[in-house]
Amino acid sequence: MKKVLVIVGPTASGKSDLAVKLAQKLNGEVISADSRQVYKGLNVGTGKITKKEMRGIPHHMLDVADPKKPFAVSEYKILALKKIEEILGRNKLPIIVGGTGFYIDALRMSLPEVPPNPKLRKKLALKSVEELSLILGEHKVADRNNKVRLIRAIEIVEALGHIPKIKAENKYDFVFVGLNPKDLYKRILERLAKRLTPMVKEARKLHKQGLTYERMEELGLEYRYLARLLQKKITQKQFVDELYAETKKYSKRQMTWFKKNKNITWFGSSKSALATTPKLLARVRR
Repeated sequence: MKKVLVIVGPTASGKSDLAVKLAQKLNGEVISADSRQVYKGLNVGTGKITKKEMRGIPHHMLDVADPKKPFAVSEYKILALKKIEEILGRNKLPIIVGGTGFYIDALRMSLPEVPPNPKLRKKLALKSVEELSLILGEHKVADRNNKVRLIRAIEIVEALGHIPKIKAENKYDFVFVGLNPKDLYKRILERLAKRLTPMVKEARKLHKQGLTYERMEELGLEYRYLARLLQKKITQKQFVDELYAETKKYSKRQMTWFKKNKNITWFGSSKSALATTPKLLARVRR
């Protein structure tokens, strides 16, 4: 099977920088696996890599969706698999990088073939996470706090009567590398401090362009608290404190998800991961 390198880890762990350096060494191109970086305009808040930081390495699956509308994992899978084939066709190594475990797993698993139901989605969009969770009942979903995933799960149940078991698809041989630095919380706080002013500026611009505060809430993390800050529901101090606390919780949820995958080789820093490049090169060429 053809090899695909996957770099995972919690937010602020340095995945993007490692992906660029490995792409330079391994003749690769990068495919983002981030559920919010797919949206146009969500740059500062999501920590989207800049053109300068890409250092000439092609990046895919960034800015492919309208932030005003939900973007389903099934849509991501179709586009990302196409990019994998295109990169392999250029005799290059596809390098998937991101912290959205659900997106990464979708590339390796079968998904229910249920088309979107716009009428049902519009109706469910008016309900809260708690109300949607009650509607879904005992049916399992990856994240009960994610409104988009709850709506999609209800959509599948409405169509099939149940949520089918997800099966593995063995089209590619995925080689996993994980980053989990010991100073992660410090990195999260430093990143938050650095981006504070430009994040607020970005959120104001997005709202002027038609992104509602309700939709910002749905987009989660930074944009949820930015919406509350701009509406003066919280102070700037509350914004920093609450977002920092929530981001730490999010990083823990990410690690809980990734730890289920026993094929990930974990590193505490980009430097230690890069030191294994010769071994990694042998693995992706085998």
